[in-house]
Amino acid sequence: MIGTILNAAAILVGGVAGLALAKEISSANQSRLKVALGVFVVYAGLSATWSGLNGSIGQIVKQIGIVLLSLILGNLLGKLLRIQKSLNSLGQYARDRFTKVRPTDPNRLSEGFVTCSLLFCVGPMAILGALQDGLSGDFKTLAIKSVMDGLATMAFAKTFGWGVILSLIPVVSYQGTLTLAARALQPMLRDQVLLDSINATGGLLVCCLALIILDLKKVRVADYLPSLAFAPLLTWVWH
Repeated sequence: MIGTILNAAAILVGGVAGLALAKEISSANQSRLKVALGVFVVYAGLSATWSGLNGSIGQIVKQIGIVLLSLILGNLLGKLLRIQKSLNSLGQYARDRFTKVRPTDPNRLSEGFVTCSLLFCVGPMAILGALQDGLSGDFKTLAIKSVMDGLATMAFAKTFGWGVILSLIPVVSYQGTLTLAARALQPMLRDQVLLDSINATGGLLVCCLALIILDLKKVRVADYLPSLAFAPLLTWVWH
């Protein structure tokens, strides 16, 4: 739950700072921060993947093959379930609400709560990070998301007021539930090799997030989320 607690704290601090500060972060500083976040995302992803690959050269090659096959099967299932399209629709709905709200709108507090709740919960980082936190205690992905959500809250506070801070409630409920559910499933993955396969696969998905953050390529990461289920399954079959 450390990652979710950090996320909630970042939203709280970002909201308070946004209400207190008169100036927004300059575009130059935003660009620098984006690059720093992108680099840290790559580090978090590669470290997770590296920790999941171990053993002899033959075993590592086998693990890589399982990861790649998991990504292929997971992407096929994700597209079939339209995961990315569903999340995109929710995100677009939230952005539409944001563009329609003005600081003088009497409903801006409730609009801020709904809009920020959607934006902070529908992304793949929320799902992937919460699962990593629950399964292996790795909260790096949620730590990165915390910085992004905190900065977004700081900006949104000028439009929505203190209603944006209340979005930490659904964020804690949603991500916390995923983390606790993943932790409850952990005893079923007693074999460390099964957890390693999830870490290796999840690490590559985290690396893909860096491409999105740095505006290099639009990767439909959400469609690959079922790969986290295929990885331990294939490992168990071939182990």
